[in-house]
Amino acid sequence: MGEILLQAEKVCKSFGITKAVDNVTLTFDKGEIHGLIGENGSGKSTFVSMLCGIHPIDSGRFLLNGAELHVKNQVDANNKGVSIIVQEMGTLSGLTVAENIFLGRESRFVRFGVKNTAAMNREAANLLEKYGFGQINGTAMIDNYNFEDRKLIEIVKATYFSPQIVVVDETTTALSQNGREELYKHMKRIRDEGNTVIFISHDLSEVIDFTDRISVLRDGRYIDTVSSDAVSEDDLKRLMVGREIAGKYYRTDYGRLVSSDRVLTVKEVSVPGQIREISFDLHRGEILGFGGLSECGMHEVGKAIFGASYDRKGAVTLPDGTKIESIPGAIRHSIAYASKDRDNESLVVYDTIRDNIILPSINNLAERKILKRKRLDTFAAAHAQMISVKMTGIEQFVSNLSGGNKQKVVLARWIGKDSDIIVLDSPTRGIDVKVKADIYALMGELKEKGKSIIMISEEIQELLGMCDRIIIMKNGAINGEFHRDERLNEEDLIAKMV
Repeated sequence: MGEILLQAEKVCKSFGITKAVDNVTLTFDKGEIHGLIGENGSGKSTFVSMLCGIHPIDSGRFLLNGAELHVKNQVDANNKGVSIIVQEMGTLSGLTVAENIFLGRESRFVRFGVKNTAAMNREAANLLEKYGFGQINGTAMIDNYNFEDRKLIEIVKATYFSPQIVVVDETTTALSQNGREELYKHMKRIRDEGNTVIFISHDLSEVIDFTDRISVLRDGRYIDTVSSDAVSEDDLKRLMVGREIAGKYYRTDYGRLVSSDRVLTVKEVSVPGQIREISFDLHRGEILGFGGLSECGMHEVGKAIFGASYDRKGAVTLPDGTKIESIPGAIRHSIAYASKDRDNESLVVYDTIRDNIILPSINNLAERKILKRKRLDTFAAAHAQMISVKMTGIEQFVSNLSGGNKQKVVLARWIGKDSDIIVLDSPTRGIDVKVKADIYALMGELKEKGKSIIMISEEIQELLGMCDRIIIMKNGAINGEFHRDERLNEEDLIAKMV
C-alpha cells in the first residue's frame, strides 16, 4: 500500500432523481496510474467531474494530501494541482493553440496590464516540441486542427504545469496508435515524477496493461479496487456488470450473399487535402466498413456522403439519379449520419433528449404544419425506450448523460427517422462492452430489415466482426477491399493500411 495522495469520502451527486454517484469512498496513491472503470452510466465521469470542478459536490468531500479540497471550477482545480483531459472536446474554438494551452493561466505572460503574446507563443512552441508534437503550430487557430490533434494539445494543456492529479477520461478513443503511445508515455512520466493519473477507459486490456490498480464503479456505487497484475478482462467485466457476460458479440454468419440492389453510388468523390477520387457502391442490407490509420481520410468519407464536406467534388447518387449535395438533401432522402465527434456534430448537448430525438423527424410529426407536444413526447419516449437510454426522462438534458447513453440518443434519432442508409462513424467510441453489444445487435436488426449501413471504425476487430465488406483507405484513397470471410484476419487489413 503506497502513500495516499487523494481520498474521496462518501462523495455523492444526483441529477434529479438519478443518483449518479452514491456514497463513493476511494483512495488514490502517490506515484500510481489508477484505472477507474464501469459501464456507461456507472458514475465514473461524474466522479472525476466533481473532483475537477466541472460539477459541484452534493455531499461528501475530497482530501488532497490530507487537506480538504474545495474547487470552484476547472481553472481553480488546476491552480490547486488537479487537471483533466475530458472525453469530448476540451479546447475552445476561436482561440489559438497557445491561448488554449494557457487558458486561465495567462497572467504569467502579463506585465503592467499588457499580455506578451510573443512570449506566450514561444512558450507554447517549446512545450509542443518538448512533448513531441512539433507538427502543431502554437500561433495557429485551434480550429485548423482535427479532433486528434486537439486531443494532443489537451495533453499539453493538462500536464505542462506538473499537477499532482491528472484525470485522463476516455482520451485514447480519440487517438491513433501513435497518439496513444504518446499519451501512455506522458502518463508514465507523471507517475514516475511521484504524481497520480486517474485513467478512465472502456478498453479493458489497455486498462490492465497501463495501470497499477483498478477501481470499479457500478450504478454510482463503489464496488472494489484490484491490482492490475492480478486480474483478467473477464474478472473486470464481472465486477462491472455484477454477473458473467459473454465475450462474443460479433456476427457469426459467413457466406451470406448481400443483395445486388444498389442503394447508393459514390463516384470519384474528392475533398481537397482529405480524400481523392473515392468510388464505391452500397447495397441493400449491407454493412460496409471503412478502416485505416489516422488521417487516412475515412472519416471524411462519411461527411462527404452526408453532404457535410466543403469543396466536395464528384457525385453521391441514389438509384433514381438523385444527387446528394447537402445535409437537408441527405436527410430528406433517408440518409442518416452519426459523427465521431458526438457532442459537437451529432447532438445538441444543452437541449433535452426529446428535442434531440425529434429533430430530423419534425416534418413527419407535424399535423397540418402544427407540432403537438403530446405527439412529440410519445415519439421521443418510445424511441428512447426502444434503445434503452438510461435517463430520468425525455426532459433530461443530453449533457448530463454518459457517453454510451449519448450515443444511444444519436441512434434513437435516426431509428425514429426510419432512415434507409445509416453512416456510423466510430459508433462504439468510448462505450462499454454491454452497450457495444447492444449497438452491434441493433446493427444486425437494421440489416435484417434491409437497411444499409456504412461503419467507419479504427477498431480492426469491429470491422472484421460486423462487416459484409471492408474498404481500407490510405493517404486519402482506397487501397484495398475485402469481403466477409472466416479466414480474413487483422494482418490482411493492416497490410493495406501501412
